[in-house]
Parts: sequence; C-alpha cells; structure tokens
Amino acid sequence: ASSKASMTIQLTDRFVTLALVRQGVIPCSPITPTVGISVDVLELYRVTHLRSPHLSVQAFVKTLCDLQTVQFQKYLSCQFSIAFDVYLAIRKRVSQRVQHILQRNTPNWRLKHACPACTYKIRDEAPLLYSMLYAIDRNDSLKRIIRRSPSQDDDDSTLQPSSELPSSRTVPSDRYLSREYVDKWAKDVLQEMMDDTGDPDADYNLCANRWKNMKDDITKKMWGIFDEKGIFLALCQHGFCLVIADMVMSGELAKYPLACVKKLLDAFGPDLGCGFDIGCKFKTTLNNSPLGSRARELRHTCLVGSFHGHAHNCLCQLQHLATYVKGLGLKDLEGCERAFSKSNALASSIRYASIFHHMQAILTYFEHNDTFEVYQNLTTFLLNNYKQALGILDSGPQALAQAMLDLGITDESVFKTWLDEERAYLQGLQKEPEEETLQMEYWQKLIDLRASESELTASHNIWTTSGITVNDLSTMRKAETAHRHALKKYDKTLNMVQALELKLDISERWQPESEEWQCTGRLVAMRKYQRALDILEGLIVARMFELTKMNRSQTGEFFLSLQARSPAICTALERYNTAALALNPPRRTLQWKEVVEYAFLADFDLLRDARQDISQWIWAKDSCSPLIWATPAGRLAMDLHFKICRAKEEISRLNIEIRWVATYIRDEDRYLHICEDQIQEFNPQLAHQVALHRLERGQFNAHHLRRLTEISQLSGFTGSIVPGESTDMGPGASVSNPSIQPPASTNDDMEPEVLGAELEP
Repeated sequence: ASSKASMTIQLTDRFVTLALVRQGVIPCSPITPTVGISVDVLELYRVTHLRSPHLSVQAFVKTLCDLQTVQFQKYLSCQFSIAFDVYLAIRKRVSQRVQHILQRNTPNWRLKHACPACTYKIRDEAPLLYSMLYAIDRNDSLKRIIRRSPSQDDDDSTLQPSSELPSSRTVPSDRYLSREYVDKWAKDVLQEMMDDTGDPDADYNLCANRWKNMKDDITKKMWGIFDEKGIFLALCQHGFCLVIADMVMSGELAKYPLACVKKLLDAFGPDLGCGFDIGCKFKTTLNNSPLGSRARELRHTCLVGSFHGHAHNCLCQLQHLATYVKGLGLKDLEGCERAFSKSNALASSIRYASIFHHMQAILTYFEHNDTFEVYQNLTTFLLNNYKQALGILDSGPQALAQAMLDLGITDESVFKTWLDEERAYLQGLQKEPEEETLQMEYWQKLIDLRASESELTASHNIWTTSGITVNDLSTMRKAETAHRHALKKYDKTLNMVQALELKLDISERWQPESEEWQCTGRLVAMRKYQRALDILEGLIVARMFELTKMNRSQTGEFFLSLQARSPAICTALERYNTAALALNPPRRTLQWKEVVEYAFLADFDLLRDARQDISQWIWAKDSCSPLIWATPAGRLAMDLHFKICRAKEEISRLNIEIRWVATYIRDEDRYLHICEDQIQEFNPQLAHQVALHRLERGQFNAHHLRRLTEISQLSGFTGSIVPGESTDMGPGASVSNPSIQPPASTNDDMEPEVLGAELEP
C-alpha cells in the first residue's frame, strides 16, 4: 500500500539509501530520498513483466494508482523506473558475486555450459558427427526508435540530430555481443566478400541470387527512424540462448552471423552445425571471409532449417536440407522462430526505450526464459523427440517395405544412388550445354536477321520513292537517315550470324522449313517454359511459407490472401500458361485452384519437362528401367527412407543427451550443496544467495527425473538414464570438488570485472 513510513537508521548504515535498502525499500534518489518503492513491489513487477512482456512500467504504475485510488502522474512512472533500475542492478551484482564465489565467472564460462544436453559431456561416449547444433536468425520486431530533436522547419524529410543524452550505463553480460565486437566484421572490411562475383558454378552458392537478406539496401529508409532495427540471435538446438547482437541502423548484414560464428567457434571448437534460413548463401560468405579458413579447419557446417529449406531450389535442398544431411537426426534447426514467437511480446514495451533499457529488457527476458522456460522443458523436449523417432521407426519400415515391393526394389542402398543421381542430374541442368546455347542464340539471330532484312527493304523503298513523290527536303533526309540505320542494323546482325555459323561449323544457313530450325525453335520454347515454371514455383512456395508462418496456410484465407497480395504470382501464372501453350504439343495450363494446393517444390514436378526427358533417362547403362525417383511414388519412398535414417540418428543422439542431462542434474545439485556449506562458515549472507541459486536451478529436478523415468519406460528405449562421469573437471565444473576460501577483501572495488559498471546517480 502507498503510505508514509519512518525508517530507522543504524550506526552501521553509512548512507541513508543503505538504511532504506536494508529495510526492503529502494529509494528513487541517491541523496536525501523522500520516496521509495518496496522490494516486494519491484519483484512483483519484474516477474510479472517477464511472464507477460506486454506489461510496461507505465501500465503497472497505473494499476497501482487504481488500487490506491490515486491519480496517475507521469513522474510516478519515472520514479518507479529509477527504483527498478537500481533493483535490477543490485540483483545483477548479487548474481555476479554468486558466480564469482562459485568460480564460474571466467570468460565464456556461461556460454560453454549454457545447455546441459549440448555441453555436459561424459566419459566413454561415442563421438557425435556434430558436437553441437545451433540456429541463428534475425528478429525485426524488437526495434528501438531513435529520439530526435523536433524539426525547426517545414521540411520533415531532413533528419534531425539525435536528442538522446550519452550514458555510461552498460548491461554487464557475455550474452550480448558488443557493437565493437560485431563491427570487426563490418561492410567496409568485407566489401569484396559481399559481392556476388564468386564462382557461379560453386555447389554451395545455389541460392545466391535468391536470398538478399544479408544486404541492407531495402532497409536503408528505416535508418532514420530506428536505431536498433532488431536483434540477431543464436540458440542451441534445445532453445538455450547463446549470444545476442543488436542490429544497429542496418538490416541483416553479414557481420552479425559472422560475429556469432566467431564467438561460438572460440567457445566450442570443432564440428559445429549452424542452421540458418539462408545457410547456403551464408556458407559462401563464411568461406570467403577471414574466418573461412578457421571454420573449414574446425569442420563448421552451414545448414538450412526444415521450415525455410522448402523455399530453396531442389539442388540446394539435396545438399543442405535437414532431411538429407547425415547426422542431424530429426532436428529442424528452427528454434529461433519459436523463440521469436514468444519474445515478440516484448516489442511494444521497448520500442521507445533508451539504449540501456532496450538492452536490459532483452537480456533479462532471455535470461529468465532460459532458466524458467527452456530448462524446465528440456526433458520434455527429449521425451517428445524420442516418441517422434520411435513412431517413425514403428510404422516407417513396414510402409517402406510395401513401397519397395510396389516399385520392384529389393535393396535400400538404391535410395542413396537415387539421391546421387538426382543431384547429378540437377547439376547438369544448372548450365545448358554450350553447343545447345549457341544453337538457340543462332536461331534467335536468324529471326532478328529476317526482321532487320524486312526493315531494310521497307526503308529502302521509302527512301527511293520519297524523292519522286515528295518535294520536302527534310522528309527525304529523314527517310535517308532511317535507311542508313536499318542498313547498319542489318550489317551488325549479319556479322553476328556469320560468326555463330563459324563457331557451329554451319556450311548452309538454316531456313524456317529446315529440321535444325524446327528443333532449335522447340528448344527455345522449352527454355521459356522452364524459366516461367521456375519463377512461378519460387513465388508460390515463398508465399506459402510466409502465410504458414502467420498460421494462415490451413485456413480459408489462404486462397484469397495468395491472390489479393501477390500480383507477381498472377503475372507469373499468365506467363507460364502462355509458354505452356507455345510448346508443341502444348503443355497443360494451370489454374489458381491448382496452384494454391501445391505445398512443396516436388509438387511442381520440375523434372517432368526438363531439357532431358528423365522418364526415358537411364541411370544404369546396362539397365532398361526408367528413373523411378522421378515418379511421385519413387520420391515418397526415397523421402521415407531418409526419414527413417534420420530417426535412427535421433535415437542415437538422444541416448547420449539423456545421460548428459541425468549426470548434470546429479552433479549440479551436489556441487551447489557443497559450495553452500563451505561459504556458510565465513559469509552466511552470501551462502543464502547461493542457496537461492541452488533452489532456482533445482526447482525442476523432480520434474526432470519423472520425465527421464518416463523415457526409460518407453517401448523401444535403447539408452540409459544412469548418470555417468563428466569430462569437465575445470574450476566451477559441477563434477569438481570445490574448496572455497574466504576472499582476501570484500571491497567491491577489488572486483570491477565481476561487479560491472557503477550506477549513475
């Protein structure tokens, strides 16, 4: 309740503010405070805000005013915000003291121990193909509007200077990458790397021309409004936040993922797998960057998540999509999307915040989310994945056996052969044969030559007759000029035709009735058809996944949204139908109803009308069987086979991760108990904080043990939940035997790197 109260100042209290804090009140002023807010109220707001990020300081203060029948005033929000900053700073300093006494304040300690299921390795375990899987992505929702001085003239287009006051306040955390760290990979340093001038045939840059996220031309107009345009986030496969970077006055530049990868390579070393919605493009960027040699040395792999992967072209999917990548199991690498779906609730309360408060809110949100959401759901995550894998292995083999019987297949190794053949076939389609390209160019130049010849004849007739029928000198000169231009155009086209005839060794010029003319004309029409189909395919799939992301793809709005919001698709569909009708024989045209039902790239049946007729393309010279992988039944069987392979890998990986978690739970609880007992002997107050930390970490232990027991009772479980012995024996490790001694000094100034920046008055 809001009330006036008298506070007792003891002789041991050096300051008035210290006396207030000791009695559970945070003052709103460091000198002669007259207003304070109780710790209980501040803690209530902190927890409530973290659980419901929409709740702002102003809304909470208004709620308190309503409860106390007091009129709301703006200064009340200011007072509350000041006290709340002090309260969070105290909590952060206490947390740093706890981590320091537990010997867990060394560089990258938190990062190296962020996720028990990823990092708590034990002895005598089989090595994993990917030592750790993580996902990176940007989020544009957590923007921050820069405060500018009011315009002094009527020209609102001129940006005014920022009116924000400089501040020395920082948020001490290794979770946030500093702007200086990120700017080491800025555009001026990596300009050559960002240009699309690399090898066009490189197998790792198939979608380079599709994805332009990493260049900020589109977002430059927003720089005048927003300072931080969002965040760039890295999460482990289980959802724990690894690092965060503010996207400052820019879009998704290459410096943000490069900075994240550099940090993670330094912390975790070799065999990392990185999921990114434009992982194919980023692989090229990473390889060409100064970090490329180290990434290759440490066998860093760039992948594409399952959700975004279906919007990439077919060949890119075969190389980067999770379904076809050995060692990934059933991981979708889309954890960032799930994290952003929750963190977006924070956007409204930080849009107009200062730089410090913007960073403070984001950091405290992800710290709380890791501790109370992600860690709580860790064993549930493992249980659900185990059930999913067992479900696939339960029904998949029988369905696959039936599919193989229907297709006349006896050996599962053929599916790997099919995948290799499809990859080889698509790689062959990346670039048309040179002779075929020259023939089509020659055919087009012949058409141009006939057109320029007709134009030359017409202009010559006009010029020769103008002198007889027209006495106007200017008209005669115009006719003469037009004739000269037509003659020049004809000569230029003729020279091109003759040069192509020389390259193609053509002794007799093609005529419209010749077989060569007719065949090449069909090739040109087929190429136009293929390109129209490619464009339509890309637009439909991209739109479908955009609407799926908004949970609208399974609703009746999908058709209307697709048609109303995508005029480009209408144009592409019209061009496709025109190209289809131009073929001989004409191909089937598409209607809107058919197009919107297409769900994946395979539904477009791109291979059906390719330059080579794959229904007649023989994959074994001594075989008379057509390519079964080109048929819908063959593709379903192949996908089911690889899904079963990934499920087996998932079981193997989960068996390892489950033991890691079981071992961590035992070791962490034992370690914190020992530390608490040792600290109790010389600092009971600090020991109490360690006890609170232990209770916070251990509040889900019973839940985890129940889930682990439930996993062990699954029919088909092949692992063990018996804890093992951790390989991490360093300072602060859960399995180590702590020997904590009283610090030489308790003065805060002795530990500046631990305590962080001083509070501003």
